Amino acid sequence: MIQDVKEEDHLQVLNKVFEIGIDEVGRGAVFGPVFSAAIVLTEKNGLTLRKLGVNDSKKLTPKKRELLLPKIIEFSSDYSLGQSSVREIDQLGIRCATELSMFRAIKKLKNNPSEVLIDGPLSLRLWKGRQRNIISGDSKFTSIAAASIIAKVTRDYLMERLEQKYSGYFIFKNKGYGTKEHFISLKVNGITHLHRKSFLTKLNLI
Repeated sequence: MIQDVKEEDHLQVLNKVFEIGIDEVGRGAVFGPVFSAAIVLTEKNGLTLRKLGVNDSKKLTPKKRELLLPKIIEFSSDYSLGQSSVREIDQLGIRCATELSMFRAIKKLKNNPSEVLIDGPLSLRLWKGRQRNIISGDSKFTSIAAASIIAKVTRDYLMERLEQKYSGYFIFKNKGYGTKEHFISLKVNGITHLHRKSFLTKLNLI
């Protein structure tokens, strides 16, 4: 797939032909939940998705991500989503909440994976099975890149829907992240129950 062939072959053996990638989105936002996605791909379908343009979601335009999502779902052997709420983020901290969203995504898969590939350097402490932490994994493994697209598009859809209820914060535009425009709107309109108070406190905004 995207990574070196020898390393890919080794991982395919460990995963019994399947590669299971996990990624999260929304970790650095100040509004809304954190989302994680897990996806199961065969080597053949991973190569197909790579040829179709699957890559790190941050390197793709919103339109390209939306076009790729149905293809990713079509070629996946299985996929799932997990999330952690704003309340969990504020109570547990963002790392634990992110791990919880990843763990929930894994547990929703039809079969227990023999190994999971996780984007980033931090281990998933809740998962007792075999795991590999890949720095910049969404640029190196198709499964992680595909998971990043699923999580990103799904969370963005949620942010667009929430704009109808929480207008005035430009959520449709900033997707819950702390832009200058978002921070100005907080001073004007105040915070909502979907704003992460733990984040805003550290930023001296509340």
